[in-house]
Amino acid sequence: MSDNKQTYLNFDEYIRQGEPAKREAAYAWSTAIGLQAVDGLTTSEYLNELARKNIEGEITIDEVGKLLDSYYKSKTHHEADDDDKQEADKASKNIKIILSVKTCDFSTKGYISIHRRIFEGVMKHAGKLRDYDITKREWVLEGDTINYLNWEDLRRALDYDIEQERNYSYKGLSSDEIIAHITKFTSGLWQIHAFGEGNTRTTAVFLIQYLRSIGFDVENDLFAKHSWYFRNALVRANYKNALKGIDYTPVYLERFFRNLLLGEQWDLRNRYLHINPSEEWSVQPNFATPTSTEQVPEQVPEQAHDLLHTNNALIIELVKVIGNEELSVSQIMEKTGLKHRPNFIEYHLNPAIAEGYVRLLYPDKPRHPRQKYLLTVKGVALYKELTK
Repeated sequence: MSDNKQTYLNFDEYIRQGEPAKREAAYAWSTAIGLQAVDGLTTSEYLNELARKNIEGEITIDEVGKLLDSYYKSKTHHEADDDDKQEADKASKNIKIILSVKTCDFSTKGYISIHRRIFEGVMKHAGKLRDYDITKREWVLEGDTINYLNWEDLRRALDYDIEQERNYSYKGLSSDEIIAHITKFTSGLWQIHAFGEGNTRTTAVFLIQYLRSIGFDVENDLFAKHSWYFRNALVRANYKNALKGIDYTPVYLERFFRNLLLGEQWDLRNRYLHINPSEEWSVQPNFATPTSTEQVPEQVPEQAHDLLHTNNALIIELVKVIGNEELSVSQIMEKTGLKHRPNFIEYHLNPAIAEGYVRLLYPDKPRHPRQKYLLTVKGVALYKELTK
């Protein structure tokens, strides 16, 4: 029940250090390929190589599609998982095309269109709402299922949820309120389960486009590395069993979005989501938790909790210094002219990490000998505003 990390790592160099065009293409490919894990699929090595060539500019995305078609038509040695590989390969190619376009048709028609565009040439029912009721046995629920919407009400429910979100105002909300609302909207849309298959992949792509359209920078690795966690978090957010004493649990999905939008560092592993986790997996850690919670009072006004802004001058200074680089503590201190390491960590670095502007290069190993610090998505957004 782990995420598909192998394909993500293939594109890591492009995402972290590549030219803007290559980085954007690598992000789209890594997300597209990583999302296949939500249905237990993996792409072929052939598709991974085509993706690399596309990122390098050696072939176009149209050529990727033609080469894939030719590959599966001419393949003489057939393996048991060929159909699954072909679905994953073609769906990945289609998602890459969708994510390369920044526009978003935020409507029921647009949502259905996303499904059609992802699974065209892959599923016969691409772009068609299901006309039957469904259940799905879930590992995190010990084989139980959540209650998906009955098929007769699918379009009406989609219309309602999307229209409610269209009319919703985020103005003046704190970051916690924004995360809670995005979690609720995503959870509700997914619970409808409008299609026979491919609901999580469709919801993820639609959500990425929507969040972009309302100003969020979501071009990072979370959907690539943690797509299976994303799906299981959706399951837990929609599962309730009074006899077992289990209520709807959106907190896991909220933590996914906190990492995505605020740069927090919750450990997104699936074992935390099981309804009966072992003692080892009963408490989900946040690697961004500072070593000390002591703050300088005048540096933490109420406005500091706004989603993208802070009035903490020390955090602003740190964001400017780090910029687009990856720096060690010593390098940052040298750039800022600071000499006292404990004070720097206490009043500059820890608050910046706690508020989601800075993250560790090796979050699971805080004392890594080559540890460095870089800006989160939230930190990059602030840096762009500061350097306009």
